[in-house]
Amino acid sequence: MIEANNPEINVDELIQKICNEVAKRQVHSQPLDSKSNFDTSKMRLNISYIEALLKNAEYRACIRTKWPDKLNRFPFKFNAKLQKFILRVINFLFKDQREVNFNLINSLKESIALNRQLIEQITTLKVQMDERLDTLDGSVQRIDNSFNTIDTLVNKLLTNIQERLDAMNIGVQGINEHLGIVDTQIQEINEYVGVVDTQMQGINEHLGVVDTQMQGINEHLGVVDTQIQGIDERLITTDIRIQTIDELYIRNDSYLKNDLMQQKRLITMFLEEAQKCLPEPFSQDHLQTFVNDENQHFLDAFYVAFEDKFRGSREDIFNSLKVYLPLIKEAEIGTPESPIVDVGCGRGEWLELLRESGYTARGIDINRVMLEQCRSRGLEVIEADVIAYLRALPDGTLGAVTGFHIIEHLPFETLVQLFDEAVRVLKPGGLVVFETPNTRNILVGSGDFYRDPTHKNPIHPDTISFLAESRGLINSKSYFFEQIDGIVHLVNSLQIKFDDLNEYVKVSRDMVLIAYKA
Repeated sequence: MIEANNPEINVDELIQKICNEVAKRQVHSQPLDSKSNFDTSKMRLNISYIEALLKNAEYRACIRTKWPDKLNRFPFKFNAKLQKFILRVINFLFKDQREVNFNLINSLKESIALNRQLIEQITTLKVQMDERLDTLDGSVQRIDNSFNTIDTLVNKLLTNIQERLDAMNIGVQGINEHLGIVDTQIQEINEYVGVVDTQMQGINEHLGVVDTQMQGINEHLGVVDTQIQGIDERLITTDIRIQTIDELYIRNDSYLKNDLMQQKRLITMFLEEAQKCLPEPFSQDHLQTFVNDENQHFLDAFYVAFEDKFRGSREDIFNSLKVYLPLIKEAEIGTPESPIVDVGCGRGEWLELLRESGYTARGIDINRVMLEQCRSRGLEVIEADVIAYLRALPDGTLGAVTGFHIIEHLPFETLVQLFDEAVRVLKPGGLVVFETPNTRNILVGSGDFYRDPTHKNPIHPDTISFLAESRGLINSKSYFFEQIDGIVHLVNSLQIKFDDLNEYVKVSRDMVLIAYKA
């Protein structure tokens, strides 16, 4: 941008220099004497001088990118972003002026180029001056006319430039006034920011008070949370007690219902027997025979209630028996051709698990209440004595004989008969699975085994394995249970050394015999 009052670019001085050069041109354009010694070196020097002026003017006419040092003398200093913004505004306002300046400079450059060409021509014609002096005078005259035309054009352009510079000065003055207004507004903003800072300080102090109050509230909430936690613990304890009472009530209710059903059945059977004897009186022998037949079922309801309390819930037993499913799958049994018989099936957890797994199985028991529970679940069960039932089966008809907590209820002679009949009815490759309390566990062997009044004799793992092998089974091994990562695994009883008292306490409370028929 060209500024009229900028000492770096003095427009008036530039215009005056251009006018002086034009006047000098007019002086040098007088007709030459044929005898004169015409010298063009001074003209070249003048043209070079004019070119230097034009280069300076062209440089000064370029877009202003540097903030003038004179403006830095103000009592306040603009920041870099504001300086750049003002320069952009001024450059935009005087965009047209720059275009006019560049047009003028280009015109002068063309004129100088023409002058250089003329000088070269004059130099060439100087040799022929004597011969073509008349022609040279005409050429000089035409050149003078051209210069006159150029001078006229330059004067008009200079006048136009001056007018634009005046307008530009007025615009700059307006910008300065606007900048003064902006400075005033900035000062007002700074004062407002000071007020805001004061208010923010007050807010921060208030927040400090609020934080203190919140800390007290949090401490109070911590106390309340502790109290609520205590209430929750008491509620959990109460829920456990209520659940225990509910379970006890359910067991008692089940026992009473089963006992009433058993009594109702006995009364019904008694009435039926009495009706058969009518019109004859009911004899003492007949009554004694009836009582003897039903005496073995006298404690059926009691034992169901006893199992519900001490054996464990149906769900727990159901899940614990899943450890045997891989044995059934590996032996490829449980099909209609190789069914599984569960002796002493009880409540039927094992039969239900086998059915859900797609295996064919049936149960044997003499407890009528338990048999009724199994039938209500759609399980195939038979009321029969175990030995009598197995003796009635043909040889090699079963895939497996299983029994869970039954062998400890049998006299030893009956247990031997059970093994003998199992070996006979099993197919080759069939297996027996008998689970029983683990007498190697010191708590079981010393007391828990005798909680059940129907238990006969505890059986040592080595004894049951030996008995199975002696009756003709192979690969007879007893296993303990070990829970790893929530999964129950079978562990060979021989792996436990029992060289530490803790082993007798930590070993599983149950054991299982697994043996195969060759």
